[in-house]
Amino acid sequence: MNREIRRCQWVNLKNPIYIQYHDTEWGVPEHDDQKLYELLLLESFQAGLSWECVLNKRENFRAAYDDFDIEKVCNYDEAKCAELLNDPGIIRNRLKVKASVTNSRIFREIQRKFGSFDAYIWGFTDGKVVFEDYSIRTTSPLSDQISKDLKKRGMTFVGSTVIYSYLQAIGIINGHGKECDHYMEGITHER
Repeated sequence: MNREIRRCQWVNLKNPIYIQYHDTEWGVPEHDDQKLYELLLLESFQAGLSWECVLNKRENFRAAYDDFDIEKVCNYDEAKCAELLNDPGIIRNRLKVKASVTNSRIFREIQRKFGSFDAYIWGFTDGKVVFEDYSIRTTSPLSDQISKDLKKRGMTFVGSTVIYSYLQAIGIINGHGKECDHYMEGITHER
């Protein structure tokens, strides 16, 4: 007999995209630079909005941002940015679009300096997962530290709240609530 999966209380059970994201991606330790890059760009567009809003537009973002090809995004010019600002399928915020290009260039610099963005971002916890129920906070000393470092490198729309959400998304912080079946799974994903 199959029992229903228990999920974090924040999951909108009427949205299959959100359910799929929660069940297969959120909180799972991610080490692939391509996925780390995509999620960082998407999280920067979340600033001031809900993650569900961004997630619902994810496929549109992939199309608009050349499948998050970092080399292409780093070379976006004013004409491409204007095209993005006219795309109704994504979040059309001039400052966020500009930041997406600048942040991509800085992401690439970090890759070059550390060998990978994975080495950089996971280096803050020595490759360890931090277990912290999603209901506890929206920032932490860890997200403060990473946000400060990314801002020092020149990134924008990477405040502590955005970075905390990013750390949950990529599994550095396992934020699944104790009511969720995925809470204990994070332990098995540590490297």
